[in-house]
Amino acid sequence: MKLREQVARHDFGGGADGGLDDVADGAEVMLHQKLERLYISTRVAKQFQRDIVRGVEGYIVSGSKLVEIGNKLSEDSKKYGVESTSTSGGMLSRAAINISRARAQMEKEQDNLLKFFGTQVAEPLRAMVMGAPLVDARHLAQGYDRMRQEAESQAVEVSKRQARARDGMGNSDHFMKLEAAESRLQHSKSNMLTLGKQAASAMAAVEAEQQKMTLQRLISMIESERDYHQKVLQILDHLEGEMVSERQPIEATPPTVETSAPPSYKEAKQMFTFPTQNGSDDGVNYFLGEVMFSYYGESVVELSLSIGDYVVIRKSSWYQSTTT
Repeated sequence: MKLREQVARHDFGGGADGGLDDVADGAEVMLHQKLERLYISTRVAKQFQRDIVRGVEGYIVSGSKLVEIGNKLSEDSKKYGVESTSTSGGMLSRAAINISRARAQMEKEQDNLLKFFGTQVAEPLRAMVMGAPLVDARHLAQGYDRMRQEAESQAVEVSKRQARARDGMGNSDHFMKLEAAESRLQHSKSNMLTLGKQAASAMAAVEAEQQKMTLQRLISMIESERDYHQKVLQILDHLEGEMVSERQPIEATPPTVETSAPPSYKEAKQMFTFPTQNGSDDGVNYFLGEVMFSYYGESVVELSLSIGDYVVIRKSSWYQSTTT
C-alpha cells in the first residue's frame, strides 16, 4: 500500500514520448527562446561586421591605386611646369605647377583617409569578430544547448519509466529506477538553467557591444569621409581661383589683327592685269574694281554688292568698248 501511494504521487501525464518541454517550467522555456534570439542576433551582426571589413579593405585597395595614379599626374604636371619651353608666356606652366601642388595635397588627404579606415574601422571590427568574448559566449550557448539535449533525453527516459511504474504498480524495482531517473533529470535541469543564465548574460553583453562598436565605427567612418571631402573641396576652390586668375589677363587683352589700307584702283588693276600673249591684245586681262553703288542680286546667279566692296572683273562690255 505504501509503495502504491509513492508511485501515485508521480506525474504520468508525459507518456513514453514526452520530452523536456513536457516537464520544463516557463522560466526555462523563456530562457531557451531568449538564447536562440541572441544567438541569431550576434551571428547576423558578426556577418555584417565581416561585410564592413571586407568592403573597407576593398575600398583601401582601390583607393591606394587611385592615390598612386594621382601622384603620377602630380609629378607629370610639375615636370611640365618646371621644364616648359613655351615662348608665349608662363601661364600654362604656372597653372601646371598649381595643379601639381593641389593634386599632391588631395592625394595626401585620401591616403590619410585610407589609413584611418584601416586602423579605426577595419581592425577594431575584425578584432571583435575574432575576439574571445564572442567565442566564449557562443561556447557557453552551445554548452547549454548540449545540456538541454541531454536533459531532453533524460525526460524521455523518465516518461518511459513512469509508464512502466504505472503498468507494474507493485514492482519496487521500477519505482527505484524512476526515482533515480527523476533525480538525474532534476540535477541536469538545475545545471542547464545555471549554464543557460550564464550564456544568456554573456551573449547579451556581446550583442550590446556589437551594436555599440559597429555603430561607432560606422559613424567615425562617415565623419572622416566628410572631413576628407571638405578638405578636398577647399583645395579645389583655391586651385580654381588660381586658374581663373591666370585666365583673366588672356581674356582681357583683345587679339591684335594687323590691318592695311585696301589697294588703289590703279594698283589693283596692275595686280590683276596679265601681259598680252605674243605681243597681241588677245590676252586675258583681269582687273579689280571697287563697288560705287550697292546692288542686290535678283537671282541666284547675281551677286549682291555693297559700296566699298572689291570684285575681280573678268569681262566688261564698257572695258571692251573703251579699249577698241
